[in-house]
Amino acid sequence: MTAVLEIRDLSKTYRTLRRGRRQALAGFDMTVAAGEVHGFLGPNGSGKTTTLRTLLGLIRPDGGEMRLLGQPVPERLAEVAGRVGAIVESPQFFPHFSARDTLSLLADAGDVPRTRVGEVLELVGLRDRAKDRIRTYSLGMKQRVAVASALLKRPELLILDEPANGLDPGGIREMRDLMRSLAADGMTVLLSSHILGEIQQICDSVTIISLGRRVAAGPVEEVLRAHSAASVRVRLEAADDLPRAAAALTEAGGQVTSLPDHLLVAAERPAWITRTLADRGLYVSELAPITVDLESVFLELTGTAPVAGQARQVDESVVVGGHA
Repeated sequence: MTAVLEIRDLSKTYRTLRRGRRQALAGFDMTVAAGEVHGFLGPNGSGKTTTLRTLLGLIRPDGGEMRLLGQPVPERLAEVAGRVGAIVESPQFFPHFSARDTLSLLADAGDVPRTRVGEVLELVGLRDRAKDRIRTYSLGMKQRVAVASALLKRPELLILDEPANGLDPGGIREMRDLMRSLAADGMTVLLSSHILGEIQQICDSVTIISLGRRVAAGPVEEVLRAHSAASVRVRLEAADDLPRAAAALTEAGGQVTSLPDHLLVAAERPAWITRTLADRGLYVSELAPITVDLESVFLELTGTAPVAGQARQVDESVVVGGHA
């Protein structure tokens, strides 16, 4: 598939009086194919926002190559900026303007027909509150306005940093459905989020970054398969028999982890477990394959717990294709 975003060997080091040198990116690579929803994951301080800001020409890298929609950036960013919609960190709006007024001003500035304003308000679920002042909006509703502004120009590539920030569960589901519908219509979406369950549901592929380097990339199912070890949870009819069961399975060649109320048996077929225990008069009440999810893989690769749904206080905001 055609790549709409390519990053090769990207590096960036910050120099500050207080902390000296800090390497934010250390040879980072990422590729996003056309028409997919791609998850960009990493713990706080891993280099995600630096990557996005560098890609959009807001930070100058120390080295590496970047291409957007086939064009090298930042050299030709002006040629493709109108085809990219992006929100990086928390956008700011005039609090006394309504969402409709805000989007209308942005549409006029970008030579976008006013009819598009109503369309994007409908897309993000703000049609009924479009005339209310933004100062009356919740954090989640402001996020919706930001997404609407990035969609005004019908971008080919949409880059969203924490679009579900401040949304309730219903709003998160609506945002998920919106991302899916945009991809179905041919738009490419690059989505950064700490809500890993959502990323697993919505994304076709992912890139995981840690300490400025890529630690995993590819289709979601392949990443899960490559970083998971199959195991089976075993419970017995009599919990007191767990030590005997663990010993029996170990003697038969199994790899067993004993937990207070069950056993984990690595990479063995359930039929083998059942037969091995039954031969020793031990009877199983539950056999359940353990399913590895994206959160467990993320923790394994980065060693850092994600912060789900955490609102972030930031000093800068960027919206490309909408407002800055």
